[in-house]
Amino acid sequence: MDIITIDFETYYDKTFSLSKITTEQYVRSPDFEVIGLAVKVNDEETSWLSGGHSALKDYLLANYDWESSAVLAHNTMFDGSILSWLFDIHPKLFLDTMCMGRGLHGVETGASLKYLSEMYGIGEKGDEVVHALGKHRADFTDDDLSRYGDYCIQDVELTYKLFNIFMVKRAFPKPELKVIDVTIRMFIDPVLELDMGKLEEHLDTLQEQKEKLLEECGIEKAELMSNPKFAKALEHLNVIPPMKTSLRTGKEAFAFAKSDEDFKALQEHEDPRVQALVAARIGLKSTLEETRTKRFLDISLRGTLPVPIKYYAAHTGRWGGSDKINLQNLPSRGPNAKVLKSSICAPEGYTLVETDSAQIEARVLAWLSNQTELVKAFANGDDVYKIMASAIYGKPVGEINKEERFVGKTTILGAGYGMGSIKFRDQLKNFGVEVSEVEAKRIIRIYRETNYAITALWRQAQVALISMYQGGSAPIGREGVLTVEPHEKGVRLPSELLMYYNDLQAEETERGLQFTYKTRRGRTKIYGGKLIENVCQGIARCIMADQMVRISKRYRVLLTVHDSVICCVEDSEVDEAAAYVSECMRWTPEWANTLPVRGDVEVGKNYGECVEWKPNQHGRSAV
Repeated sequence: MDIITIDFETYYDKTFSLSKITTEQYVRSPDFEVIGLAVKVNDEETSWLSGGHSALKDYLLANYDWESSAVLAHNTMFDGSILSWLFDIHPKLFLDTMCMGRGLHGVETGASLKYLSEMYGIGEKGDEVVHALGKHRADFTDDDLSRYGDYCIQDVELTYKLFNIFMVKRAFPKPELKVIDVTIRMFIDPVLELDMGKLEEHLDTLQEQKEKLLEECGIEKAELMSNPKFAKALEHLNVIPPMKTSLRTGKEAFAFAKSDEDFKALQEHEDPRVQALVAARIGLKSTLEETRTKRFLDISLRGTLPVPIKYYAAHTGRWGGSDKINLQNLPSRGPNAKVLKSSICAPEGYTLVETDSAQIEARVLAWLSNQTELVKAFANGDDVYKIMASAIYGKPVGEINKEERFVGKTTILGAGYGMGSIKFRDQLKNFGVEVSEVEAKRIIRIYRETNYAITALWRQAQVALISMYQGGSAPIGREGVLTVEPHEKGVRLPSELLMYYNDLQAEETERGLQFTYKTRRGRTKIYGGKLIENVCQGIARCIMADQMVRISKRYRVLLTVHDSVICCVEDSEVDEAAAYVSECMRWTPEWANTLPVRGDVEVGKNYGECVEWKPNQHGRSAV
């Protein structure tokens, strides 16, 4: 298969650029213009092309075998969307050196073409683009275009050199190339539609709610800066006010500063009323929910929904949101739950098929630690939440009520990484269940006594951190799954990619060594339980990626959110597709063949109203 390396140069000005608007908005704008592009086939000489859109399309279609080739770029989401949306060109595979750079070096280092080229010493990225500000193609002289062409050719050469370094010297895992393709194709070849009427109605509702909010909370706008009154307003909405330890006094204080991470997180709270309250406190005109709804509305006017999912966005390798619409964080609870989700629809004659890898992290944790009884319960399809609740309340599993099961569920999903009793109590309270501190301590103690192998895994991970810090290696969990790389200061995942702990440092405390590592946001604590959380998420991501690629062999993957994969199939294929994706989500790679996983399937005409798939005797799904 040929590799065609490309780079587009396009018109931009002070207000119309990728730093000001989204990629989708930029490329779909009537003001969008291609100045030219550089094209390289394998290691042949790179060509510079410039011309009108129609002429470029005709030339590209006539001179290159796109359907049998892979397209390579640096930030392929941009260049690939131009190929697809403007020129109707759809290659066999998309490759991306920016994605590869993130996977190889982690998310805490740069991934720009300039940064990576300097890191590997392969050449310098030019600056001719800065002289193109505000210039349409017609404004370029022949000499201008020639210099711009040389600049673009250099970008293509650097991209191709990086790709070969990544594949040969750095041994980028080949299976991950398909994961990159599936991920960026969600944006480049969009299928999902948006319900404009539902979005307009939702925006009106949000604005009405915002007007009534302060009155409901019993607080005037002038009183929003009072910490105690603002805290009471949050509590009125069943939110525990975030706290921090004052550096000046050493006492507990409200974490209501714009820079406080827990406070910033409230701007993305699933309850739009909480978003509105926080927005009013910090003087924002719109909440995140309003902004996102407006952005969805704008996209609906331009066409289908390109799904911007960032490959290797998180420290653990998980996907993340991009292009200013974080589809990983659409609300699922609260007064307006699922409204945005339900605005995302299948085209006429098609149905969405969503499959979720049920309890994947909890299953990975039990399996990695060799917590035999829990692994067996998962494998047998037992209700592990009721089993946990039975241990907590000293009752037979059959007598566990709904609230007790919920406590068991929260314990299984929350206590597996060393969570303490105070945080556990607060977590329950956020879900409307109140327990005393004494009761919270009792539940945590029972969890740890019952899941002795999991607690042993935390201790083993703490030893691994010590070894990593001292330049040695140590095991973590089940043999043959993870490898501690002391010289790289990281843990190698089953994908063969590393999860880095850059500049790992240790400080002696009363409780022993306290480790921190460097991130872009500053130094972050890492300890045994947290390391296990990281590796479990990383392992789950490896399995999800393999499953997603298997699904993509038969059905287009249009979206992935946390542990779920969403496809779109013809109405007549719903049962066949649902059965296939369910099978794919029960599959595990060879290194995890004893891990019991499960794929739950839902189907529906929109993303927010999918229901459990149940094939009936007539071969049609019971939707």
